[in-house]
Amino acid sequence: MILDAMSAVLLLLGALSCVLGGLGLVRLPDLPSRMQAATKPQTLGLLLILAGTALRVELESAVTLLLVGLFQVITAPVIAQLLGRSAYRGGSVSPELLVVDELAGKMPEERSS
Repeated sequence: MILDAMSAVLLLLGALSCVLGGLGLVRLPDLPSRMQAATKPQTLGLLLILAGTALRVELESAVTLLLVGLFQVITAPVIAQLLGRSAYRGGSVSPELLVVDELAGKMPEERSS
């Protein structure tokens, strides 16, 4: 009974985090903000959903869910980094919105063309 309640709470929190991430993806004004909304709440939501699901399944399946969560935690920042760098190179990121522009010195010729 307690495991069922904990699983339900984790599943609901995960779903809420995913909904808030999707809402931020639609509502936030610029690309860097949207990338934050697309990665962090979605990863947290998925991890909560996986944890809630792991409480309901057998140990072998829970290990698989752990691997899925680990893969998500490893790949989401890499994908966000690649997407952000690609958007920067494509000129989709307004330099006035950036507090720190770490790529400006590394890609001056690409930025001016």
